[in-house]
Amino acid sequence: MKNSKMRRFLTYKGLVFIGLVFFTSCSDSGKNENQELVASEKKVVFPTFNADSAYAFVQKQVDFGPRIPNTEAHEKAGDQIIEQLKAYGAEVKVQSFEATTYDNVTLQLRNIMGSFNPTAKKRILLATHWDTRPWASKDPQDPTAEFDGANDGASGVGVLLEIARNLSSKDKPEVGIDLLFFDGEDWGEENGGDVDSWCLGSQYWSKNKGNYNAYYGILLDMVGAKGAQFPLEGYSYQMAKKVLEKVWSSASKIGYGQYFVAKKQGAITDDHYYVNVVAKIPMIDVLDYNPNNGSFGNYHHTTKDNMSIIDKSTLKAVGETLLYVVYSE
Repeated sequence: MKNSKMRRFLTYKGLVFIGLVFFTSCSDSGKNENQELVASEKKVVFPTFNADSAYAFVQKQVDFGPRIPNTEAHEKAGDQIIEQLKAYGAEVKVQSFEATTYDNVTLQLRNIMGSFNPTAKKRILLATHWDTRPWASKDPQDPTAEFDGANDGASGVGVLLEIARNLSSKDKPEVGIDLLFFDGEDWGEENGGDVDSWCLGSQYWSKNKGNYNAYYGILLDMVGAKGAQFPLEGYSYQMAKKVLEKVWSSASKIGYGQYFVAKKQGAITDDHYYVNVVAKIPMIDVLDYNPNNGSFGNYHHTTKDNMSIIDKSTLKAVGETLLYVVYSE
């Protein structure tokens, strides 16, 4: 282990929490309390997340072109994810399937999972989607245009592939880690349409996961934009509150509380919804959303969603928080 490449933090077991603010106390005569606190210290050592590497992975996805299902760019991008996971020593499983969209297009899709420490019974699931919406439906100039999807799709891929690089080192967490890349998330019907027309990959996986199970899951969606904020998404709060508290308090401990804000937002149907409801795995959504104006950003589903909005500091905040969480287990 090279200490220069690892970060160390002290965390404490058994703290009492109220909401997302953690408190410890010691009385004037509390010598025994202090001794017990020190005795329960757990040193958390985890790799330093390389934001330059994550950014390069995002750029690589964008360089293929829009990863629209049934296109060459989509196929090549999926192949690259598989090859990179294998290069980092993951056990890779590909779930190929067909799905029909709300507008009656048959898609050839692939969910991709890379597993580290595959024999471990306790498993943590980290997920994102890797496809791109087929048109810039919110673009004021050309809502039929294709777009890069640098944030909406590629940013989550970049973070998870950099985490895979860290997991390939000899300093691994004790738990098993599964990195799951959902396909077919973004070909859905907007403006009050069928909510189940979205998240085709996670719906299929949740119904066909076999005997796979995980202790909990964390979904990433749009996690690379400058100034991003990740509030407390509604379904996450309802169905996986303890996981939400774990991740947000971890972010605060290591200095990323300005990204992971303790403010509730409405419930959003994303891949985590089906993992919770169908697969019965508690999963939260780390999702860039401004609850003050109800916006995913003016680049969402427009041609502005390109590399110009991707910020290495945001990628690092998300990636390092996830590393802290899994290395704390």
